[in-house]
Amino acid sequence: MDFGRKLSFLVFMLCVLISLKNQNAETSRKASSRKLQEDDGLHEWLRYDYYNESCPLAERIIRSTVQALYQLRPDVAPALLRLVFHDCFVEGCDASVLLDHGDGIESEKDSLPNESLRGYDVIDIIKSELEETCPGVVSCADIVAVAARESVLVAGGPFYPLYTGRRDSVVAFPIIATYELPSPLDDLSKTIESFASRGFDERETVSLLGAHSTGTIHCKFFFHRLYNFNGSDGPDPSIDPEFVQLLRSNCSSSSHHSFGPPSTSPSLSPLPSSDDNNSSTALSQNAGMKMDYEGPRTDFGTLYYRSLLQRKGLLFVDQQLTSGEETETWVRAYASDLSLFQRDFGLAMIKLSNLKVLTAPKGQVRLNCRKVN
Repeated sequence: MDFGRKLSFLVFMLCVLISLKNQNAETSRKASSRKLQEDDGLHEWLRYDYYNESCPLAERIIRSTVQALYQLRPDVAPALLRLVFHDCFVEGCDASVLLDHGDGIESEKDSLPNESLRGYDVIDIIKSELEETCPGVVSCADIVAVAARESVLVAGGPFYPLYTGRRDSVVAFPIIATYELPSPLDDLSKTIESFASRGFDERETVSLLGAHSTGTIHCKFFFHRLYNFNGSDGPDPSIDPEFVQLLRSNCSSSSHHSFGPPSTSPSLSPLPSSDDNNSSTALSQNAGMKMDYEGPRTDFGTLYYRSLLQRKGLLFVDQQLTSGEETETWVRAYASDLSLFQRDFGLAMIKLSNLKVLTAPKGQVRLNCRKVN
């Protein structure tokens, strides 16, 4: 074989090798792409401005409605924020918490932790306005998630971006709501375990509990800490003594020292300032303590964490955050750095709002948030 033929053969073999290498690279790239889609299937359908073409005014309508109602009823903000927690913690953000009992549905509303939930009427109002503008387009699950974000804003908290495109569940999960929603009576280890089961680490757990910066905690949820705590002769030793006296004074409308923990299992989220008709004690329905007791919109987050460091946490679960080394580190960090808290809180709320969402073709877009189509 002369030199020219040898050279041609070598060039041919080199081209074959390059072609095979490129094919392998393309195969690897496609496999990686498929793996990414499998791992990140959430974002295959959820996206920013999901309703940009189908209902471009959707988020603006939700925002303006929440703002208008907040001016009339400030308790709208904590109610909506609490609603998103209770929805997303139970089998994901699918608006299952909104379903009424009937037509084969056992409602989550009837579970003990949800008995004092509020905000359903606000979601109904928003849904009604959206149905007039773009019928059958915007899901109730998206309304709950976006309305909660807007409630954070009106309460003085940070803005955080949200994907939309969630679909609504056609079933409810009352048993899970009864047994798996966190409680304000939980100690630190149980709280960490509960949030970890939803994928949140200790830092995210501490930041999410900053949602307790707004709303009113009724006396029945902390009264057991003021007298004969855990069978002792005095109050919970983790509460500042002067703060104990203030709380006793606020709850003095029915100061029966024999009261123990509430008989219901209240859930872990901001408690709305509207009256709770499910109280099993003689405490006044209006007796309680505002979370933003230094004034509305006062440094959403900072006051909450600063109060914990001063041993003035209203709920047992809140004060427990200072009993762990890592959790106390983040309490101190958020108490001194508002921008750090706002960043972490926003990221944690985005993560919460994306828990186990339904996307097309699963679920449906309900025409009435209280029942399946």
